[in-house]
Amino acid sequence: MNQFKIVTAAVITAGFAMASQAALAYTAGDIFVRGGVAKTDIASDNTNAGGADFDVESENGYSYGVGYLFHDKFGIELNSGEGFEHDLTTAAGDDAGSVERLPINALFNYYPMGGVDSRIQPYVGVGLNYTNFYSEDIGAGIKVDDSYGAIGQAGLDLAVTNNIMLNGYVSYADVDADITSNGNNVGAVDIDPVTVGGGVTYRF
Repeated sequence: MNQFKIVTAAVITAGFAMASQAALAYTAGDIFVRGGVAKTDIASDNTNAGGADFDVESENGYSYGVGYLFHDKFGIELNSGEGFEHDLTTAAGDDAGSVERLPINALFNYYPMGGVDSRIQPYVGVGLNYTNFYSEDIGAGIKVDDSYGAIGQAGLDLAVTNNIMLNGYVSYADVDADITSNGNNVGAVDIDPVTVGGGVTYRF
């Protein structure tokens, strides 16, 4: 009788352990939200307005996103962040104003270990980046047009519990926009930001 109880307890314990481990796998129907901090480095620093060249400085900020897996290995994600305020400097290092940038990204993600019982869940994604430039402090009447371009990302979720994960990622976006003054084209901004971020993912 005691042996039966011991075997039964072992089976039940193993069943709970297997169920807990299985819950770590990414599966179709999962919904997640993410939040954290990000640092944006300017990969291409080619900004010209009115014949003058400017350097666009890197910036830090908060990031957030939401995603859905429609398959164990495939999902979609929409992410953004607070407006990144980039200082502008001349080639000589003088202050030339600033511009704020709000990125919005729609991505199609691939999870190579989706459906696999693992605490480590890497992913890669490609999609479309929309960048809104606003609060330009460059000169009277000068405006930076909004930009559309491609974006790619690679990331990793590390499960702490069945629902809470630590997240890290890197992304690259193609951001090119015209600079206008009173409606006339006077230059272009080509910054192609590389963003490195980290934070927490909560899975439902």
